[in-house]
Amino acid sequence: MSAETSSDMRLVIVIVQDVDASSLSDSLTSEKFGVTRINTAGGFLREGNASFLIGVEEKRLGELMGIIRRCCVTRTQYVNPLPPIMEPGEFLMPYPVEVQVGGAIVFVLNVDRHEKL
Repeated sequence: MSAETSSDMRLVIVIVQDVDASSLSDSLTSEKFGVTRINTAGGFLREGNASFLIGVEEKRLGELMGIIRRCCVTRTQYVNPLPPIMEPGEFLMPYPVEVQVGGAIVFVLNVDRHEKL
């Protein structure tokens, strides 16, 4: 059992679209990053996401960010907006709206202590 108090460890939380998740997971494991993947759901487009928890030393943080940038690119997609609540007899045909999707949301947190059990 090893307990370390360390200021050079980071916990990185990455949220990506499902379409990018497998590529990111494969790239991270091939570069020897320890990663936990949790399947999640997004709010705006109601599509599947994946959230990754990654413990990384600060000296490898730049390498990690490069992999995320390479695997999780932004793109545009057309979606049908949710129709507003309408009165009986009204008819509204929603038009598709172009939105930007993809990329990644990344949170980098300092780790005061970590243990490998």
